[in-house]
Amino acid sequence: MNELPILPLDADTLAPLNGKKLLITGGARGLGEGFVRAAVARGAQVTIADIASQAGEALAAELSGAGHAVYFVRVDLSDPASVDAAGNVAAERMGGIDGLVNNGAITNSGGKLAAELSIETWDAVMNVNVRGTWLMTMAALPFLRASGQGRVVNIASDTALWGAPRLLAYTASKGAVMAMTRSLARELGPDGITVNAIAPGLVEVEATAYVPVERHRHYLEGRALPRAQVPDDVIGPVLFLLSDASRFVTGQVLPVNGGFVMP
Repeated sequence: MNELPILPLDADTLAPLNGKKLLITGGARGLGEGFVRAAVARGAQVTIADIASQAGEALAAELSGAGHAVYFVRVDLSDPASVDAAGNVAAERMGGIDGLVNNGAITNSGGKLAAELSIETWDAVMNVNVRGTWLMTMAALPFLRASGQGRVVNIASDTALWGAPRLLAYTASKGAVMAMTRSLARELGPDGITVNAIAPGLVEVEATAYVPVERHRHYLEGRALPRAQVPDDVIGPVLFLLSDASRFVTGQVLPVNGGFVMP
């Protein structure tokens, strides 16, 4: 099968975010870094929240030096006190929070059968990916309410849509994030806050370098669009859900995987 070329993303086609104050977890590297760079390029203020302090501080310094309003706060999504503090610090530095991207997550269960997982691994993945997403949303909630135009975008995974094997804890956690997205959309809708999720396929980033070649081939051969998935493929949909263009879209899970899954 011939692989399609990857064309560069035209920045002019991305939704404008002028003046938006965004908190992006897991924003120091990989897919999250792509969200940060694209958001500031479209006029947003951004606070990067990540456990990787060195990478996060370096990215914030680079973008601030280029004239963007970018801040960094360290957060451990498995620690409720750290999550709460990060939300408050972000709001203080930016003067509020208009949008939250819950991108921070861990995998930890890759390559192991269900019977091989430890309780410690299961709990670690759930504490970061599920509880951390809930707690970060709650930490940002007062500021999202005050904004009058609150946007929450949860980064899920299409693994929960097709049932990826040898990845149980991660897959289950992302299924929980999808369910949480729908419940929160109903609860927060009266406050004018939208809550949506993006379910990417296998994106070519540092964090997926561990994935076996066979799994990469499985995705490539199963996509309607036969090429590798790159961060730019996910950035556009995320920026759309953060923008005013999506103001009447809520409670939705959008698979962004080149047609590998078509629910």
